[in-house]
Amino acid sequence: MAPKVLVTRIIPERPLALLQEKAEVSINLEDQAMPAEEMIAQLPRKVALLSMGGDQISAKVLETGKDLKIVANDAVGFNNIDLAAATRWKIAVTNTPDVLTDTTADLTFALILGVARRVAEADRFVRAGKWVGWKPDLFLGSDIYGKTLGIIGFGRIGMAMAQRALGFKMQILYTDVRPIERSVEERYRVKFASLKELLREADFVTLHVSLTPETTHLIAREELGMMKRTAFLLNASRGPVIDEKALVEALKSGMIAGAGLDVFEEEPRVTPELLLMENVLLLPHIGSATFETREKMAFVAVNNILSVLRGEIPPNILNPEIYR
Repeated sequence: MAPKVLVTRIIPERPLALLQEKAEVSINLEDQAMPAEEMIAQLPRKVALLSMGGDQISAKVLETGKDLKIVANDAVGFNNIDLAAATRWKIAVTNTPDVLTDTTADLTFALILGVARRVAEADRFVRAGKWVGWKPDLFLGSDIYGKTLGIIGFGRIGMAMAQRALGFKMQILYTDVRPIERSVEERYRVKFASLKELLREADFVTLHVSLTPETTHLIAREELGMMKRTAFLLNASRGPVIDEKALVEALKSGMIAGAGLDVFEEEPRVTPELLLMENVLLLPHIGSATFETREKMAFVAVNNILSVLRGEIPPNILNPEIYR
């Protein structure tokens, strides 16, 4: 009998076909996150769960999966999964690193360009029929070329951001738990700074950290107050890294010049004041949303499942201690 797998959202055709070759697959066909109650109802006798970043895989959900061997999250972030509970019950948890690095960096740089040059605001202006001709002061924005980029979290995506910034002749500061090797700093032409130094010097501050208790509200009132009044804040990591209420106050008071956000503190809810601000560019969590990348992510998730079905340790395991 083929092993049973539950997929919480439709995935691209080719990785789905690969999974169906090896398993009996049940799929949530609704165009929305699978409710916890539905997962609980369908998990019995399933050996694998292919989940999405928007699914909430709580201890209560995991407890119903008595035969569950793996939760393969089709995302890099995994704060939607109770990893401690999965580990207690010896359930492997995996994610999809690497394949979305460049796509997310592209999107983040689009946020920089969009908010600094007022792209969305100008587009709305034209569509509303308000443009009557060229003016020397029409939609003046901020230069990106030659400015200072501050990267908070210098992992895969942070490094990809540095590569792109070099093309704009930007000065690049980064901060992380510790400095990287000097040879890597030289390759990306970056300089280590403390968080405070970075916030005070950067014209664009971009966040690329995982969501942990330490990074929750990493950027709050005090940190926003350290930034230049002409600076922009970008976030394509996780919403709760920024205290959204403090951000609203900073934008309203002119403490910073603007923001570009692909993630929010209480997704899909957006703080209402942000919706009214022209100096904020708002995107619906689409950092990895290209045809190519979403297919690659699904292939990674499927291959994590197939490796477990073969009795192997999955390549992207987040809790390897379950195999000790």
